[in-house]
Amino acid sequence: MERKLITIVAMDVVGYSRMMERDEEQTLRQLNEIRASVVDPSVARHSGRTVKTMGDGALLEFSSVVSALQCAIEIQKDLAANTEQRGPGQLSYRIGIHLGDVIAEGDDIYGDGVNVAARLETLAQPGGIVLSKQVYDHIGGRIPVEFTALGEQHVKNISRPIEAYSVDPSGRETPPGNLRFGAYELDPDRFELRRDGSPVAVEPQVFDLVAYLARNAERTVTKEEIFSRLWGDRFVSDSALSSQIKMARKVLGDDGTAQHTIRTIHGRGFRFVAELSQPEEKPALNGIQVPEAMTYKMATMKPSVAILPFINLNTEPSEDYLADGITEDITTALSKNRWLTVIARNSTFSFRNSADGIRVIGEKLGASYIVTGSVRKAGQRVRITVQLVDAGTENSVWSERFDRDMKDIFDLQDEITELVASRIESELGMTEQRKAERRPRKNLGAWDLYQLGVAEFYKFTPEANQRCQDLLRQSLDLDPDFASAHSRLAYAIVLSMVYFDAAPDDDRMDEALIAARRALELDDQDANSFFTIGRVYLARREYDLAIDALEHAVELNPYLAVTYCGLGDSLAYEGRLDEAIEQFEIAIRLSPHDPFRWAFYSYRSLAHLFRGEYEDAVSWARKSVQIPNAQYWAKAHLVAALGLLGEKDQAARAIRELTKLKPEFSIDFAREHLFYLKKEDQIETYMDGLRKAGLRERA
Repeated sequence: MERKLITIVAMDVVGYSRMMERDEEQTLRQLNEIRASVVDPSVARHSGRTVKTMGDGALLEFSSVVSALQCAIEIQKDLAANTEQRGPGQLSYRIGIHLGDVIAEGDDIYGDGVNVAARLETLAQPGGIVLSKQVYDHIGGRIPVEFTALGEQHVKNISRPIEAYSVDPSGRETPPGNLRFGAYELDPDRFELRRDGSPVAVEPQVFDLVAYLARNAERTVTKEEIFSRLWGDRFVSDSALSSQIKMARKVLGDDGTAQHTIRTIHGRGFRFVAELSQPEEKPALNGIQVPEAMTYKMATMKPSVAILPFINLNTEPSEDYLADGITEDITTALSKNRWLTVIARNSTFSFRNSADGIRVIGEKLGASYIVTGSVRKAGQRVRITVQLVDAGTENSVWSERFDRDMKDIFDLQDEITELVASRIESELGMTEQRKAERRPRKNLGAWDLYQLGVAEFYKFTPEANQRCQDLLRQSLDLDPDFASAHSRLAYAIVLSMVYFDAAPDDDRMDEALIAARRALELDDQDANSFFTIGRVYLARREYDLAIDALEHAVELNPYLAVTYCGLGDSLAYEGRLDEAIEQFEIAIRLSPHDPFRWAFYSYRSLAHLFRGEYEDAVSWARKSVQIPNAQYWAKAHLVAALGLLGEKDQAARAIRELTKLKPEFSIDFAREHLFYLKKEDQIETYMDGLRKAGLRERA
């Protein structure tokens, strides 16, 4: 028996009981034919597995959310084509899809994930598909189908509401919201039909019939579909349907002769033929205006950077090799940051000795930022200066000078490249956040919303974390394929549990893991995404997976300081403290002004504390709490370290400062919120430090 996260597909035949009453032999023959010719081949093509069949139903599992939806769409399209060819009376399915935890025992699966998929299936229209929000978020824009939000649905035997989305498997773009045709407007949310703005009296079942036909305009809706939609599995006569069609035509000013709105397709069903239009709407997202042309999809506008050839200030032109080598290495290093567009070396080297100004070069190269630099040698000493400039304003964003001994040329290039690439990445990120904050809060694109979210992220408060999540979700509404936004959202969800007061429950953990996996599906070469999933695994106490992911992140981008911090943190909790401290040292060296540097110091303090080096733990904790955006856990680590060191007076002052930041902080609070630690000796060491410092047991 094991627990695993998979995609579950539940399928059920529409109106099966009624069809069995009419012709049991024919129905069973059709069911077996469809399974053999449509369902089983499609499941195999998409690398799925049929877990079991139950009468008219089937339960499938897939390792990939995308494959599951593609399979479901393929099945529904094939069955729709079958109905068109053979006429009414053919079988059709409802399908529900959910991504969640299941318990696997032998070849069978069961649990909450299976139950949710089965309940979603009951919400689907005949020939339709309904997804949970977990599936919808994972799919993003990878499959070209129309999604319709169904909101929160309360279903049988599931205690919590399920946020659901329906899918049109045909790929048609069914207009969302209200529908207009001629003088009429259909408002499904209010269950209201209006003519020239005035409500028209209509029976509920007639309204449902008109709405269903209108939503499926331009295709024939079979009688079987309508029977199932209006009456479920109840057996009713054809005359009941004829009566409903007649009343529907009447309220729409139509009749059986004119058929200008509802047309009978003899021997098959009915078709809604009136021309549909949509009411104009002014789109807005949580008060932030979005351009109409870009409401449903906005491309991210990544910043671009060009590294111009560094200038050789020596008298010998033959020594250009050092300046050129550093330029090329920095170009290569920065290109490992997937959120940056780095202009190719051949383009930038054409501007060697150019008389053009920074703004002009930026315009010609299409670069938002320009990196310039120079190299000067004096004996065995070398001085390298680097400057990062905003190409639009020609303002300096960051500059630094490096003085080094000229021992090994390759070691020198590696060191300078490592430091420059790390610091430029950090400075560019903070600059983009400040730019987003200065822009007017209307007509913002996905990139701006993402940067606003990141700016909130680094404030490290509960309120800012929630604003961060809201902004990232808005960004993803505009660009569902924005990998960085999925990744950052996953990390924000994790920190809401680790740093703040969100309960570390399975739903949040799963949501974070789904978002992190989605980021990797979109871009499996992004070190940031591997860093994030490493942090998600750590919160889930899956340390081995966390370390594997973070080590891979280092391989992808050895210049990303925060990755070394995350790796050090994970190693520390595994008890590999010497290795952990080495990683923190690298993070601090690479990015001494990083917005996360308080964590670099604070997590290092914790590693020293677990190693019994209490003076070092106090020293690094003090450095952490001095940084303005440090989170209250930095102060808690200082309290624990001072307690273990026996500095009672200093510990008492630190406790007063901690409880000002977090009044409810206590030993019980700490134990509850350090849920991601699994070594009992580490937990007890920390609690002992808090206790010796004089912290209360409970709030």
